Amino acid sequence: MSEVPSTTIVVIGGVAGGASAAARARRCNESARIIIYERDEHISFANCGLPYYIGGEIEERDKLLVAKPQLFRDRFNIEVHTRHEVTAIDPDGKTVTVKALDSQTETVQKWDRLILTPGAAPIVPPIDGVDSENVFVLRNLSDTDRIKSYSQREDVRSAVVVGAGFIGLEMIEQLHHLGIGTDLVELQPQVLPPLDPEMAHVVAEELLAHGVHLHLGDGIAGLTADSGRATVVTLNSGASIETDMVILGIGVRPNIELAKSAGLELGPTGGIAVNDVLQTSHPDIYAAGDAVEYQHGVLDQPMRIPLAGPANRAGRIAGTHAASGKSDPMIPPMGTAIVRVFGVTAGLTGLSKKFADRMEVTNRSVIVAPKHHAGYYPGAETIIVKLTYEPDTERVLGAQVVGRAGIDKRVDVVATALHFQATVRDLAGLDLAYAPPFGAAKDPIHMAAFTACNDLDGFTTITETDADLSESQIVDVRSPEEVARMRLPGATHIPLHDLRNRAGELDAARPTVTVCHIGQRAHIAARILMQRGFNSVSSLTGGMFMRQHSTPDEVSRGSL
Repeated sequence: MSEVPSTTIVVIGGVAGGASAAARARRCNESARIIIYERDEHISFANCGLPYYIGGEIEERDKLLVAKPQLFRDRFNIEVHTRHEVTAIDPDGKTVTVKALDSQTETVQKWDRLILTPGAAPIVPPIDGVDSENVFVLRNLSDTDRIKSYSQREDVRSAVVVGAGFIGLEMIEQLHHLGIGTDLVELQPQVLPPLDPEMAHVVAEELLAHGVHLHLGDGIAGLTADSGRATVVTLNSGASIETDMVILGIGVRPNIELAKSAGLELGPTGGIAVNDVLQTSHPDIYAAGDAVEYQHGVLDQPMRIPLAGPANRAGRIAGTHAASGKSDPMIPPMGTAIVRVFGVTAGLTGLSKKFADRMEVTNRSVIVAPKHHAGYYPGAETIIVKLTYEPDTERVLGAQVVGRAGIDKRVDVVATALHFQATVRDLAGLDLAYAPPFGAAKDPIHMAAFTACNDLDGFTTITETDADLSESQIVDVRSPEEVARMRLPGATHIPLHDLRNRAGELDAARPTVTVCHIGQRAHIAARILMQRGFNSVSSLTGGMFMRQHSTPDEVSRGSL
């Protein structure tokens, strides 16, 4: 790469995107002067590790400090100024106004290239008592220290976590590890709102099994404080929860004030608009991280995707282009994410079905629930894969995967397939690694793709797991023992091995849905009936195993 001599690069924000941008800029341009301004106390710390330090899984606090200011100075010759806040940007004069927060003095710094990585701020609702000393957000190491110190010093026995997203669920798990009883409050009617309801319901059951009290479809209305401490959380429903501590994990807002005051263009979802090399509407000002809108890899439209992976990759590209004048373009992210909740892991990439519906993308979905490796090999665990695809183009739109083992592997496979705009037939033909301890000859991803291909070909059409079955002839082909454990109202029970002999008991002219436990036997049953002249036959995707999670009031519930 050609160097841009005598260049001053100023980076605002020194965490994921900013630290990556600064270090990459130095590797691309040894002669540039590079300055990082960070308003907090630390740079380049592991945001995603904060809950695990609070819970004790990460024992040493220093492990969270990926790179300290001294390392940036010694290794990269980068000037680092923590506790310095940039208060104004002059795009025409190419200067920033910087306030030293400890001394309250202001200076003006000139720049040739400016990289904005201001991140996002936790949402704090404007309610009474929210400023109590035991009400916390989790954004940086200082927040982490306050939570950990308070929980130890005050012998906290109970906590309320508001928000059932990724951070909220990680905090619930870690508080439980500390022996703190927890209540989880979520305004949406499910945990993990990015997931489809039936997939999230599996996670909810794991939370309940560990004694977490769930308050779903209910928001926080207020806090009752006593001597500066919140003691009661009041919900919109009127319910009240006594507590020793409150942690707010409601979500984040992009820090766009500097960009807005500098006249930089904002995008349709309220983030900073950038092109594919992270330039803003001012060609010498770049932006990356949680405050930015990226082009979504499936929807092909700007969206905020506040995740660490895209922030780090974007920072690298911004640093490259700012320092050298050229770089590879930013690859549109898919929103790939994963979270562990006690023994269950949930991951997703691309579009869920409900998100596709909301964005008016025509879609269908199938669910399979095989074992994560060969069933005959010890330790095989059920893994639930929901694959969403576009029926006209057969293009994969996204996947959600929930289970106790092998989740990340399957999510990453689909994320890679999404990048290459793969179809379900491409997924069906992938040459994936197989040995009994690791997978199956027909991997769960294959099984989901096979099911989708069957659906597209009309070989066995699927009925989605939450469908209204009241007008259909339901044929339940499970064993009598299975039916006794979990019944589906209105179903005719004919075990699969009897179906060929008893098909005459059914009405071949009625729309028919076949049902089993996870879907495999229902597929076989559908093929039997279709070849016996039944006019309209489909199988319930995911079977009764997922029906219990999509319509829990209709059937009794089993376990993962």
